[in-house]
Amino acid sequence: MMRGRKPKKEPTIAVVGPGRVGQAMGKLLRGSGFPVRFVVARRIAAARRATKCIGGGRAVSLDSAELEGAQIFLLTTSDAALAPIAARLAGTLSGWKGKVALHTCGSLPAAVLAPLQKQGAAIGSLHPFQTIPNPAEGLRNLRNCFWAIEGDAAARRVATRWVRALDGVAFAVPPEKKILYHAAAFLVCPTEITLMERSTFLLRQCGIPEKVARPMLAQIVTETVRNFAKLGAQGALTGPAARGDWAIIRGHMRALERAAPDVRPVYKSLLRAMLRLARRRPPRDLERMLG
Repeated sequence: MMRGRKPKKEPTIAVVGPGRVGQAMGKLLRGSGFPVRFVVARRIAAARRATKCIGGGRAVSLDSAELEGAQIFLLTTSDAALAPIAARLAGTLSGWKGKVALHTCGSLPAAVLAPLQKQGAAIGSLHPFQTIPNPAEGLRNLRNCFWAIEGDAAARRVATRWVRALDGVAFAVPPEKKILYHAAAFLVCPTEITLMERSTFLLRQCGIPEKVARPMLAQIVTETVRNFAKLGAQGALTGPAARGDWAIIRGHMRALERAAPDVRPVYKSLLRAMLRLARRRPPRDLERMLG
């Protein structure tokens, strides 16, 4: 009787960066059968806290010789920290040939890890097109989401395998377009939060308490997003700009000038974009007002 083949061992992972992304990804990967062996941080206390969330892994410092035993390095640090940490790892550890280093930064290409590539590692990046305000939300949001991937072939293979394990969708972004890709995410996520905060401010001036305004705004934004996904931008666009209701727009401008002058320039900028989308040209007085 022929013996069955032993299941292939998954390469061990070192998560470098104990923040919200590192904790969420570490826990999800570990739960999907990928062994998180190390959690790495400048401060051991931070690494230890992260291991509790991840549910495993050994807390070590950046200079720990134990890291020689890791086969995949997942760098989940801030954008600004990536280059110095890559240089530090390249300078303190040896034997990079055959290893993989991936980072989760949306604005920088894999090339920021060039010091590790020079030592023989395959480098790449995988960035979730998703918001992660804290580890708990990351555990929910990082499943079934979309991931931008680029880098060396071996690194892309690892990243793609992870994305599949998390029931996500992987897509390629050219390295020279990463900053533009990140700007697209910035334009739709934190700006949306800022706009909702300003809308809450206006609603409060109308006597609507925040405990009502917030779920009310969440409901209309959720439905708007659903319409965008189903109908596209032009099909989902509603409101006075789409209808060409210039009297209401003039009223908006006057009300904002009195109640929230700091919001008026934002309104004007967005209105210009809406009119282009709606393919409408405003009357001359509004056109002059919009600049």
